[in-house]
Amino acid sequence: MKRAWVLGATGATGAALVEQLLGSDEYSEVHVFVRRPLQQQHAKLHVHVVDMERAEDWQAGPAADVAFSCLGTTLRAAGSKAAQHRVDVDYQLQFAEMARRSGVGTFVLLSAAGANAKSSLFYMRLKGEAEEGVRALGFERTLFFRPGLLDRGAKTRGNERISIVLIRALNRIGLLKRQAPIAVETLARQMIRGEATLRDAGEYVLAARAILDL
Repeated sequence: MKRAWVLGATGATGAALVEQLLGSDEYSEVHVFVRRPLQQQHAKLHVHVVDMERAEDWQAGPAADVAFSCLGTTLRAAGSKAAQHRVDVDYQLQFAEMARRSGVGTFVLLSAAGANAKSSLFYMRLKGEAEEGVRALGFERTLFFRPGLLDRGAKTRGNERISIVLIRALNRIGLLKRQAPIAVETLARQMIRGEATLRDAGEYVLAARAILDL
């Protein structure tokens, strides 16, 4: 049985991921790293409350086989580009560096379609920088998930809800099939499935269609 770390456990995808890991017979321990205690309780669940700004909180973690990073925010929620960079890049790389030091062999990063460190679009550039930082750490196995639009259910933002309706309408007439929205519960399931089935060492980059086809 495997042991997992999760960063971003209170977000829509992270919460779905934690729920599914706890329900999986393949995982014996699920360690989540959060800024405040969780109400959720489970025999497999281990909650680690950390201060994102304290380097000493990110030196070493418990033994694990795989680390999942689902952390992310929006420019509006962060308040500035610098603050969003701290969340989407710096904090995720702190987590990845701790995983590498602690001997975690597999790192799974939730990125985004169009991720590119040289992109002219700030959000895509952030995701690309996070990917490059993780790549440079040299994990035995790295999986980058690049979904398109996410359906967060009740947590879906207003502009995302409109986009989902429009894209699904186009999907029904055969257009933009590769950009079909994906529910966070489905994404979480496919992240777990990808980690379980893509067993060879190396790097895997999975775009929207490839995620669904796992």
